[in-house]
Amino acid sequence: MRARRTPVAIVAAAFLGLGLVAPTSAATAAGGDADTLKATQKIRDAVSAKSLTAHLKQLDAAAKRYGDRAAGTTGYDAAGRYVEFKLREAGYKPTRQYFDFEFEEIQEQEVTVAGAAVEAIVATYSPSTPAGGVSSTLAVPTTPLGCDAAAYAGADVTGKVVLVSRGDCSFGQKATVAKAAGAGAVLIANNTEGPLNATLGDPAGDYAPTLGITQAEGTRLAGLVGSAATVDLQVLRETRRTFNVIAETKGGDADNVVMLGAHLDGVEDTVAANDNGTGTAAVLETAIQLPKQKGLKNKVRFAFWGAEELGLIGSTEYVNDLVETDPTALDDIATYLNFDMLGSPNWVTSVYDADQSTYASTVPIPAGSIETEKAFRDYFKAVRKPVVDTEFSGRSDYQAFIENGVAAGGLFSGADGTKTEAEQLLFGGTAGVTYDPNYHTAKDDLANVNAKALHLHGDAVAHLTLTLARSTRVIDVPDPTARTFSVKKKVAYGLPDGVVRR
Repeated sequence: MRARRTPVAIVAAAFLGLGLVAPTSAATAAGGDADTLKATQKIRDAVSAKSLTAHLKQLDAAAKRYGDRAAGTTGYDAAGRYVEFKLREAGYKPTRQYFDFEFEEIQEQEVTVAGAAVEAIVATYSPSTPAGGVSSTLAVPTTPLGCDAAAYAGADVTGKVVLVSRGDCSFGQKATVAKAAGAGAVLIANNTEGPLNATLGDPAGDYAPTLGITQAEGTRLAGLVGSAATVDLQVLRETRRTFNVIAETKGGDADNVVMLGAHLDGVEDTVAANDNGTGTAAVLETAIQLPKQKGLKNKVRFAFWGAEELGLIGSTEYVNDLVETDPTALDDIATYLNFDMLGSPNWVTSVYDADQSTYASTVPIPAGSIETEKAFRDYFKAVRKPVVDTEFSGRSDYQAFIENGVAAGGLFSGADGTKTEAEQLLFGGTAGVTYDPNYHTAKDDLANVNAKALHLHGDAVAHLTLTLARSTRVIDVPDPTARTFSVKKKVAYGLPDGVVRR
């Protein structure tokens, strides 16, 4: 854990041992001195609150006109055309990388236990129930996690609605084992606060119909085992096509590429302003302003990912394509910077914790990732803004990159986690409330975006992009011709525990 001195003694005491960083008076930036900060002032001024909001309004208009900008929809296509138009205006030649994905739409959803409705979220790739639904009783396995056949030994779950707990194995495994045991449907209770947004991992898996419920709802239902239970779930599923938008600077060292990205898609039935219009706006405006800067030595590549919300599909397709067709191109990427949610209403500024000073990581941490984290931290020190850690978990579009040895880093303003009292001291807002109470809901609209947070994070995106475009010295990347990575593999969509989260 990290403990740092701060000029405010009472604050220092609150932060000690929590991995939090208070503002300092240091005049250092990524690059080692105040000159670097001064050199990026022009692009940071250009990546203004006004310009970022202008992009958000266009993305909002596209989603409102067509209903949302979920992957494979007309709204997503409209958002993609807007991004491409602005990139062409700035002198880029954007390309589309098309890929197929499994589209699904919930046409019917009803869950009841003991005659009362249960609020639940359908797991991505869940199959439908038979027409008319499952009407039986609520049951539990012999052991609550339901991870293997032994967990159901002696339990009669045939045709019943089974309640299991999150943990120890993937959601897909729980749904597969339940189906094999004869369950008619599965309710997975969260093991922490907040809703459970799950993906089962494989569109072709042999699953029982599966939905996620909150920890509190799971506790309540545990007292109703044996009560009447129904699940009626009808899901339209079909193969659709969508795309990533990729653009890069005309010049710069192609053997030392700085890459940054944000996902352009959102969840269904929302304009997805914070998740992830904010990241898209910051990356897009940085791309627009970068060619106007001087001293660009490295090639910079921008990505606007499709189908992130369905399991990181677009970014995974991009990396897998390089693994298959041009694996040396991965060695040319000095670092990948990911920006997913930068304007949460009850925001924090958090950086991916590559040095594991706060959170132990269970995913690869490629060389250069710790230095990338430090570069972000040095910037926030220089502008005297606080910063905290968020898990380096691979739970966003950097997953496929780190699985193949590419350094990564990024910023995150918070989703469904809860703000602590120490974070309230640092950033304001309200302790005990989630960072984005409207996360993945229809209320994630323009009013949900904190303009101050977006501008603050947009400045950081612009600063580090320009700094690395001029020199990757600050992230200690070796000579690109000498860099080799032992890992080169195609990566599966989604995440080990099936949760698409940062």
